[in-house]
Amino acid sequence: MYFAALLARTEDGWEASDSELDNVETLTDLADLAREVAIDDDTVVALIEQEDRWFGVVRVDGEDDPRIFVSNAAAAARSSYGALLVDELLGRDADEDDLDRLDLDGTEDGEPETLEEEVDDAMGADTPPPAGPLGDTELLDDLGVSAEGLLVLEVDALGSIADALGCSDMLEAVR
Repeated sequence: MYFAALLARTEDGWEASDSELDNVETLTDLADLAREVAIDDDTVVALIEQEDRWFGVVRVDGEDDPRIFVSNAAAAARSSYGALLVDELLGRDADEDDLDRLDLDGTEDGEPETLEEEVDDAMGADTPPPAGPLGDTELLDDLGVSAEGLLVLEVDALGSIADALGCSDMLEAVR
């Protein structure tokens, strides 16, 4: 079971809304969902957690690329929404179909030409994610959650983040 909420910054503080991620298949989908609730292209923070196993934070500022943090990449990679974030952080193409890698003649596209490319290919999808934090630990620094503070969060991490942002009551209301 997972929980997801969007926190949109406004002139008066934050607005919280729970979010169903059923139609979210990519980070772009999640960023678009966040931008839909943004007030005047201001910051939106998407919070996702799965039963205190892991939590993820995605920050969207206007049209900038989303910034991502995952508390435990190995645990997150075992869930669909967590895998979406981990794959993005590791540069994996989660939607890549085996046929997309084939040339018209049926051979694999882009055979490694150098040892470095071969090593890079070997480090791809077969490499397990780390059993710990992954991503931008400083994505909430300017909002009151330091990198060090983010790294030590465990149980009720989303509540702690919302408390630091000054919107814990709103987050609890959408839970």
